[in-house]
Amino acid sequence: METLVRTYKHLVNIVNTDFVRYIHDEIAWGSRLVAILGARGVGKTTLILQHIKLHDNIDDSLFVTADDFYFSSHRLYDLALEFSQNGGKNLYIDEIHKYDGWSMEIKNIYDKIPDLKVVYTGSSVLDLEKGGADLSRRKLEYLMPGLSFREYLNISRKMNLPVYSLDEILDGKVTIPQDGFKPLLHFKEYLKKGYYPFFTDNEYFMRLRGVLKQVVETDIPTFAKMQVATGYKLKKLLYVIAQSSPFKPNNAKLERDLQISRNTLPDYFEYLEKAGLIALLREKAFGIKLLEKVEKVYLNNTNIAYALSENTPDIGTVRETFFFSMMRVKYFISSSEVADFEVEGKVFEIGGKSKSQKQIKDVANSYIVKDDIEYAFQNIIPLWMFGFAY
Repeated sequence: METLVRTYKHLVNIVNTDFVRYIHDEIAWGSRLVAILGARGVGKTTLILQHIKLHDNIDDSLFVTADDFYFSSHRLYDLALEFSQNGGKNLYIDEIHKYDGWSMEIKNIYDKIPDLKVVYTGSSVLDLEKGGADLSRRKLEYLMPGLSFREYLNISRKMNLPVYSLDEILDGKVTIPQDGFKPLLHFKEYLKKGYYPFFTDNEYFMRLRGVLKQVVETDIPTFAKMQVATGYKLKKLLYVIAQSSPFKPNNAKLERDLQISRNTLPDYFEYLEKAGLIALLREKAFGIKLLEKVEKVYLNNTNIAYALSENTPDIGTVRETFFFSMMRVKYFISSSEVADFEVEGKVFEIGGKSKSQKQIKDVANSYIVKDDIEYAFQNIIPLWMFGFAY
C-alpha cells in the first residue's frame, strides 16, 4: 500500500485548484457512499483530487485508481479494511468500472466498514452493467457534464462569472463585467473546442477522437457485456448520426444498413446516450409514454460534431446541439410541435441573426434564440447566454 500512498500524495500535490467545477458544491461529500459519474474526459479525476487538497486531511484520506497494478493481486475490500484499521476515513476510488466485480466490493465495504466514507468515479454507463450488487439504496449519485460556456470563460479568461436561472437568462440579465469583452468571439471557439477541460491541448481533436474510440470500442461493450464486435456497429452508428445530426431515427433502414436487430437498436441508442456521446430528444408525453418516442438524435455536444464531421458541421445543427446540451443539465427539455424545443412550458426556436418571429408569432411563452447577437430584446435571446445555465 505504500506505493499507492506515495502516488496519491504526488497527484494531490500537483493538481491545480485555480478553478473548481460548479458541481463540487452540489455534492454531499460527507455521505458514506458517493458516486460521481460522467463521460470520459469531463474532469472527474481532477475534481476528486481538488476536493482532497482543499477540504480533506491528506493523511486520513486515500485516492486510488481501480486499474492500478496493485489490484492485480489485492482486493479492493482488503485495501479498504487495512486503510480503515490504520485510521483512514475517506477512500476515493477513480475509474471504478475498471475493477471487475466492483459493485459487490463496494457493497461489502459499505456494509462491513461503516466508519469509512467512500467516493468513487466511473463512466456514466455503469448503471447498464448486467448483474452485480444493487447500490441504489446506499449511494448518492451525481452526473457530471462537460464544461458550460460560463465555465469555459472562467477557465480560459480567468473570470468569476455566476450561474443564471432560466428566467434570468430569458430576461437578458446575463452580463460579463469586462469592458470591451466580445462574447461571440469566445463563443465560436467554445463551440469547436471548449466542452472538455483538456481544451488547452494542442492536439485537442486527436485526443477527443481517441476518447470517442475508447468509449465505443471498449467501454460500452465491456459494461454492457457485449461482444467486442459490437463496438464496430456502435462506432458506425455514431458516425451515421454525426453526418446527419439532428438525426431522425429510421429504424428499418438502420437495422438493414448496420445489420442490427429491431430489438437491439434501442439499446444501442441508450448505450451511446448514457456514455455521453449522443442526446435523445423525445416528444413531450406523460406517464408510461414518456420515453416511448424519440423525435431527434443529437450529438452530446458541439465539440463532437467538429471532431467527427467530414466537413464543417451545419451551423444550424451546431446551434441546436448547443442549446440542447446546456438546457438538459438542469431542465427537462422535449421537442415542440411549433418550434425546436420546449423547456419548462416555454417554446424556443433556434436560428441565426436573421431568424424571424413568423413561426411562433401566435404562440404564448415563446422565444427566438439567435446566434451572432450580443444582447437580448423582448423575446429575442442571444444563444450564448444559455451557456450560463450551469
